Amino acid sequence: MTLSVNTNQPALIALQNLNRTNDDMQSVQTRINTGQSISTAKDNAAVWSIAQEQRADMSALGAVKMSLDRATSIADVALAAGESVSDLLKLMREKVVAAKDTSLTTTSLISLNSDFQGLLKNLSQVISSAVFDGANLLDGSQPADMSFLADADAAQAITLSLQNLSLGGTINTLTATDDILTPANAGAVLTRLDASMSAVNQAVGNIGTQAKQIDAHNSFVSRLSDVLETGVGNLVDADLAKESARLQALQVKQQLGAQALSIANSAPQIILSLFKGS
Repeated sequence: MTLSVNTNQPALIALQNLNRTNDDMQSVQTRINTGQSISTAKDNAAVWSIAQEQRADMSALGAVKMSLDRATSIADVALAAGESVSDLLKLMREKVVAAKDTSLTTTSLISLNSDFQGLLKNLSQVISSAVFDGANLLDGSQPADMSFLADADAAQAITLSLQNLSLGGTINTLTATDDILTPANAGAVLTRLDASMSAVNQAVGNIGTQAKQIDAHNSFVSRLSDVLETGVGNLVDADLAKESARLQALQVKQQLGAQALSIANSAPQIILSLFKGS
């Protein structure tokens, strides 16, 4: 090998190796800092692209879960109110049956009717109060059945059907003007009350069934989101135990490379010894 002060090939080679070691150390440190083996498209374009698509689905599933949580809250409020309406109808039936007793005095009938009217008002108040985030399934204020997001592409929906339990409706045929001031009136009210109780219980049952479906789908969405997160982790997460071992090896390699470069840089000093006797 030619000795030259202009070109020091061993030093150039040592410098190249040291630069490669430094680059490898920077890559390892990035993986340790981010916790990811693939954090940019430069690391692995194909895997990074797949991971980004899955992250987009995870973000969309967050919106789906939010929509389903809102559906659950609306359904829970409607169920609580519907069950209260059913309980009030049972109390009304007690008053109506009592009013059919022909031996009662007018005073007693007036007292029973007063209780009955109070229950009617209470029923209307319960229905009008069954609101969550502006939505009421029970008072007929919603223009149509409510649909909520069911998948990350917003291509599917899950529905809560409206159940109008207001007085004078198709489900609850009782009206605010009903009275039980006479046994005959009580008999007529009882017929409609029994039909209304059956229809109300069916309507509340329908809400309960749909609420159960929403809860089940919400649980599935949560599990799906967890699975996607795990899948993305399998693609891009770094094995920090391996990275720690690799970092230590590279640190040793870096120190050796620096020493090798120092030795290579001192090689031209040998040329001076050739001219000492000149």
